[in-house]
Amino acid sequence: MQVDFKVKMNEKLYLRDPEGTEVGKHIIKTGVIMISKLGYEQFTFKKLAVEIGSTEATVYRYFENKHKLLIYIIDWYWAFIEFQVIFQLNNIVDPAKKIRKLIDILVWEDNAASVFSELDQQALYYIAIAEGSKTYLSKEVDNHNKDFLFKPYKELCGRIALLFKEYNPKYKYPSSLASTLVETAHMQYYFMHHLPQLGEYSKKKNPKEIEAFLEQLVFGALDAK
Repeated sequence: MQVDFKVKMNEKLYLRDPEGTEVGKHIIKTGVIMISKLGYEQFTFKKLAVEIGSTEATVYRYFENKHKLLIYIIDWYWAFIEFQVIFQLNNIVDPAKKIRKLIDILVWEDNAASVFSELDQQALYYIAIAEGSKTYLSKEVDNHNKDFLFKPYKELCGRIALLFKEYNPKYKYPSSLASTLVETAHMQYYFMHHLPQLGEYSKKKNPKEIEAFLEQLVFGALDAK
């Protein structure tokens, strides 16, 4: 499925809008692939500059540091996930079916046919899983929050919370369950591939196994008396 997706990013994330130039777009596209392959800790602007055939100074003209670049990439990812939730749940009436579809969207790997940009979708997914929490687990979290740098993540969780309230208006913890679902969806995927003893997975490493657990987790909470 080809989806045309555009999002306006927070201007405080960058020094120069990377979407405004071909060099900027190249920085984002290549940065996604490199962070996915190397990991955030091993990734540097110097390595990125070599990969794009430019200078480290050029990269710094767009981003103050690699943490801001990581937040940019993760914010883009969360904004797209929210777009997918809106797009794919639009014609679903049953609240339970909406939640099951939501879970299917969060566990992306079996939806690989969806194409939404020139960015490497698999690399984005892996970055969100392995590096996403590093965007807010930092000493700068409060200042970044004041600058609304986590708005896409909070908006996604807010939309999910509304789905839970639609299913059970009396449920007391929709926001807590929403953020728990998003984080757990990622952590269980990571565990399945790297620390399988932390979950019940078959050797096939089927993402549907994660979805089954998440459905039980969510509906077990929403239906509890």
